Amino acid sequence: MASKRALSTLNAQEVKKFEATAAEWWNPNGPAKGLHSMNGVRVPFVTEGLSKMGLTKSHDKPLEGLRIIDIGCGGGILSEALARLGASVTGLDPCVPNIEAAKAHSAKDLQLIGKLTYIPLTAEEFLEQNPSASFDAVVASEVIEHVDNPQQFVDTCSKLVNDDGSLFFTTINRTTRSWLGAIVAAEYVLHLLPTGTHDWNKFITPNELSEMIEVSECNVRSVQGMFYVPGINKWTWFPDSSVNYALHAIKRR
Repeated sequence: MASKRALSTLNAQEVKKFEATAAEWWNPNGPAKGLHSMNGVRVPFVTEGLSKMGLTKSHDKPLEGLRIIDIGCGGGILSEALARLGASVTGLDPCVPNIEAAKAHSAKDLQLIGKLTYIPLTAEEFLEQNPSASFDAVVASEVIEHVDNPQQFVDTCSKLVNDDGSLFFTTINRTTRSWLGAIVAAEYVLHLLPTGTHDWNKFITPNELSEMIEVSECNVRSVQGMFYVPGINKWTWFPDSSVNYALHAIKRR
């Protein structure tokens, strides 16, 4: 039953794309270098969002005691960063080579022992196997644009958090600018990503994602535009969400 349920959101062709580059997750000059630099905005987005909910602790370990699930964790770039801030992080990814890369890298850091659990499952499979699982926050960064049936994906994310728990998404808007920037420029001109990484038709607008979130018994708290500066490999917040954006939502009681 788990495999049938997974097919409703898991896109096998998308998984194959990431299998081909799994060994490059921790190469600072490899195809994931933009995701490494994205931690400069997405980690504060998570910590500040949880702080506004009154959940963060000390300055050094603001996420101490919190349970976070990172869906589509890849090689663990974001999972590790959140664990270093004190969170207990469960990383999910249906691509087994990704999970193997994540485990191998985290094993090199003694500070991460007991803080990270990596599991080769989709979110739906994990929920089916752990129906009572409940986290303080779900993070799905650069994932929803790669799944089938995004509404069910958001529903699953909602079911995995406590009441008043947080959902954090980062993804790409579906606009002419995103086609030019995230596909033409990033994949074909600057070669920041392997050609074919993204399908523009699978991009989701902030309004569409907000509607999915409302259907999934959550309320949108904030939407912020993001901008990547390729020359210096840096992400920054941007008043325009026509290309990349981050969204924080809260599950209703």
